[in-house]
Amino acid sequence: MNSQYAIILCGGSGTRLWPLSRTLRPKQLLALNGEKTLLQQTASRLLAHVDAANLFTVTHEDHKFEVKGQLAEVAPNAVANVLAEPCARNTLPAIAWAVSQIHQKDSNAIIGVFASDHAIDNQTAFLQAWQTAELAAQDDYLVLLGIKPHEPATGYGYIKPSQQLAYSGVLPVRQVAQFVEKPNTEKAIQFVQDGYLWNSGMFVFKASAFMAMLAEYQPEIMEQIDAMTVENFVETYTNFANISMDYGLAEKAYKVAVVPVDMAWSDLGSWDSIYQRHAKDADNNVMHGDVFAQDTTNSLLWSQTSLLATAGLDNIVVIQTADATLICDRSRTEEIKTLVARVKIHKPELTEIHQTVYRPWGSYTVLEESTNFKIKRIVVNPGAKLSMQMHKHRAEHWVVVSGVATITNNEIEFTLNENQSTYISKTHRHRLENKGSEPLAIIEVQCGDYVGEDDIVRFDDKYGRVN
Repeated sequence: MNSQYAIILCGGSGTRLWPLSRTLRPKQLLALNGEKTLLQQTASRLLAHVDAANLFTVTHEDHKFEVKGQLAEVAPNAVANVLAEPCARNTLPAIAWAVSQIHQKDSNAIIGVFASDHAIDNQTAFLQAWQTAELAAQDDYLVLLGIKPHEPATGYGYIKPSQQLAYSGVLPVRQVAQFVEKPNTEKAIQFVQDGYLWNSGMFVFKASAFMAMLAEYQPEIMEQIDAMTVENFVETYTNFANISMDYGLAEKAYKVAVVPVDMAWSDLGSWDSIYQRHAKDADNNVMHGDVFAQDTTNSLLWSQTSLLATAGLDNIVVIQTADATLICDRSRTEEIKTLVARVKIHKPELTEIHQTVYRPWGSYTVLEESTNFKIKRIVVNPGAKLSMQMHKHRAEHWVVVSGVATITNNEIEFTLNENQSTYISKTHRHRLENKGSEPLAIIEVQCGDYVGEDDIVRFDDKYGRVN
């Protein structure tokens, strides 16, 4: 059997799950159906079949450190294989880049490609489908995992399977006769009756077969991949065509197959899909966080912050975060993407970042901000430290509220315990570090003529973020 690899696609903004999912912390980095994030669930699922060292993840540069931090908790040996795109260029360039890295190591590698933001409840069925797909991939087929539909959904593309191929896997392998774009309800009903499958966007193939298909059907991308160097990487990636794996290769190639599987799959593409996958109470409600519901039925009630109380509601979604609240009919959650586009025009920051921002060393929460000042709560993970930095426009006051802080202020290093404080003058080089085994929390008060996040000059940083 050829060596086995897996690629996780960890891009996308997840706007249909706003206000919880935002540009700088999209749904794949959130815990929406358990204690682990969707990315961590995906990585754990794949480790049942591939070694962590053979697990590659493609993400955006903005998410690189968060992705590495999350993977370090479940698959430490996969952290070195995180590839960061300078810009989003759809699935085919992302896959092609990752495959080219694997192909250089092992041209006969069998590779599975999986999204980071899907839920799969039947792990056994998933692994059976993946292993069956690998049989056809060894014969240079591009193989998809096709989901057996349980309803005439209009939010997915469909695959029309044809004759069965002669492979002895647990599940059948079928030739693909046709790919169909997202249909209307009438066509979806007919597709389900005719045995069509949902297109899950999961692929399995041999590295050499993929590169041959790329050269044949997308020669420009192939040439760009071959010419890519460290020096021209950003320019080359920016010039990639914005094209999907389906449209760029799967719909053009000849040897394309599908493995039909029922593995309790969902792309978690809307708040209603989140509702469907959670346990309900006696009133058929899903409640998360500090929620009190009175005479409320068939609803999703999700609070990330303070008490959420409802009365006299039915079939409603309420999502409450620190700085935004969504209320909509549960049957209209597909419209949220349009709503977010309107919010972005008037309040762009509310679609991009949360009040709590995650960094590779921990997180910070903006508690209050106005002209010439900002107040933050900063949490530093055990063993982590911020960059050695300075600010040109602001000074900072730090008060330790829990843990022990190791502080560098210019050339002086010292420690502060709970309820102790210090002052960092403007232009002083400084660093905050947690050498302890428990999280360090401080309150930071910034004062100056400018308190924007870009007023940072970094001199040394363990995460590579130097100016």
